[in-house]
Amino acid sequence: MIEFDPRNRIWLLRTPTTAYALRLDEDGTPRHVHWGRPLTVEQAAAVPRFRDPADSSFEHPGADAAELPVAGFGPSALQVRFPDGGQEIEWRYDGHAVEGGHLTIRLHDRSHPLAAELHYRLPADGDVIERWTVLRHTGDAAPLELLRADSASWSVPHLPGYRLSHVTGAWGSEFRLRREPVPGGETVLTSRRGVSGHHANPWLMIDDGSAGEEHGEVWSAALAWSGSWRATLHRSPAERLCWSGGFGHEGLTWKLEPGESLETPVFAGLYRSDGFGGTSRSWHAYITRHVLPAASEPRPVVYNSWEATGWAVTEEGQKRLAALAAEVGAELFVMDDGWFGARDNDEAGLGDWVPNPGKFPTGLGGLIAEVHRLGMRFGIWVEPEMVNPDSDLYRARPDWVLHQPDRRRTLLRNQLVLDFGRPEVAAWAHDWLDRLVGGHEIDFLKWDMNRAFTEAGRPGAGDPGRVWIDHVRGVYAVMDRLRADHPRLRIEACAGGGGRADLGVLRRTDEAWISDNTDAVDRIAIQHGYGQIYPARTMAAWVTDSPNFLTGRELPLRFRFHVAMAGALGVGGDLSRWSVAERAEAAELVATYKEIRPVVQHGVQYRLGEPPLLGAQYVAGDRVVVLAWRLSSRFGAPPVPLRLRALDPDARYRDDDTGTIHHGAVLLAHGLPLELPGAGHASALVRLTRVP
Repeated sequence: MIEFDPRNRIWLLRTPTTAYALRLDEDGTPRHVHWGRPLTVEQAAAVPRFRDPADSSFEHPGADAAELPVAGFGPSALQVRFPDGGQEIEWRYDGHAVEGGHLTIRLHDRSHPLAAELHYRLPADGDVIERWTVLRHTGDAAPLELLRADSASWSVPHLPGYRLSHVTGAWGSEFRLRREPVPGGETVLTSRRGVSGHHANPWLMIDDGSAGEEHGEVWSAALAWSGSWRATLHRSPAERLCWSGGFGHEGLTWKLEPGESLETPVFAGLYRSDGFGGTSRSWHAYITRHVLPAASEPRPVVYNSWEATGWAVTEEGQKRLAALAAEVGAELFVMDDGWFGARDNDEAGLGDWVPNPGKFPTGLGGLIAEVHRLGMRFGIWVEPEMVNPDSDLYRARPDWVLHQPDRRRTLLRNQLVLDFGRPEVAAWAHDWLDRLVGGHEIDFLKWDMNRAFTEAGRPGAGDPGRVWIDHVRGVYAVMDRLRADHPRLRIEACAGGGGRADLGVLRRTDEAWISDNTDAVDRIAIQHGYGQIYPARTMAAWVTDSPNFLTGRELPLRFRFHVAMAGALGVGGDLSRWSVAERAEAAELVATYKEIRPVVQHGVQYRLGEPPLLGAQYVAGDRVVVLAWRLSSRFGAPPVPLRLRALDPDARYRDDDTGTIHHGAVLLAHGLPLELPGAGHASALVRLTRVP
């Protein structure tokens, strides 16, 4: 619900459990009033305006809590250079509109041809607030130069302290959760790589340092963008905290031509009073209801051939793997890299998307027919945005890659980036993908992207800075068009693992490959960080060989399965090297996963425990699934039970495997007793059903 109080010039946005209020100041600037627990319009009008206690002439009088900061000594969300060289913006209020749960505030600069719309949208049945900005050049002369164009700025109330939660990492070590105090001054979270990044992810959470998994106030925001991005936090000398975020990064500029508009991506915000767990569950619900294109579908059990074959792909070899994949219960067989062009390693073939005739003498039809005969869907790996210099495409169209004149073209993984902001490149990509999918009964694409941007330019373009935006929008457009053309097609987002997993790409895909590191111990931490925002149904997780190819760690097969079962289960090992007993055990575990899949993928998730015993609990109706992982144990250490959550204390719960009856109150207060043998890595899967 959105209300407007014309006397106090206050807008109040009310979600099921929160309120957000902003005020139009006398100078025409929309300013933040409140974000947090529910308030009425009358109460919002009574919120005192902030006054800097120092009242210093070295602080800007208009800097505090602007909804889109354009002035002051902190970071500006919008920076514009006008044709006369000036950069100051003075807003004039042009009115507002409310359509259902969507508020639009219209502004115009007092003397320059710049108009802005501030958008606020309240998706139904949740507390997330979607915000974005539209800028428009209203003149007919010279362009306006945009130095920064963020989607929104968010402010939190004065707190006794400020703690930042976010993720860091690298390739093979993504989504490592960090919680640390916010220092005075500015803190910048960013990716300058052209993708959302392995080393960071475009979301953040703020609390006062005392919030826990199930208690405390948490403010958070997530950006729906799959390219370079930036979020700048500012803790002012007066101990006020705000942050601004959007696409792009420092050093990039965009020209806004007369009559042109620029719409920024959504930067969504959420307040919760029930800790980090409540925050995560609210984001999961929002993504499920309002982001994912096919959220209600169960994600199939995947078998992927990469770790078994690498580039040594042949039709007969893939058929043998498909038979073994069907034996263990896979529902989707995905052939990875190595099937096309002159692709025998990573040095050649990208861009030449036709089956290699030596590997597939009669094309892909025979393999696909066999996979379907075995009762599985068929998927295939593609990397549409990339090209090897050793390819027919590059030899014909070297101008199609991102590059700058008179500068070297840096090779990363022996490849260059195709400029999807060029209409002819996007059209070429859609054309071959459309023919590949439509002509071969392909059900699933693993869409990969294996290098960052360098020398990002488009010679001859009047606005080279726009390539960073245009490329991402071009990728989005191709994905959107493919899904429209092929409604049954499903897509996995991948960028060398978790390099591009965000709200923007998840609007167009069904799951994300979050790391090339499949070591189950490392995966527990990776999956923990990913799940802070993104739901289990989007998290592709494979069981692979032991010892692990990346870490060399040896782990029990059941432990590897129990970790991967926390998301969308897949198998990626070389099944031809697994023993008959291992494949039989795998088939049993896959069958168990299919039975619990509705609860894991569509239930409500709770994080349990602390190292060395961690767990995840999923609740759907009367069913409860608990996955527990012990990392280590010393001799003589007493077993540590996992205290469960969200149960009815007056109810009883039956263990579906042992028949043991547990009281809800005991499980909540004293935990679930677990028998984990040995002192090394061990795991358990417990299925409970509420009984009368």
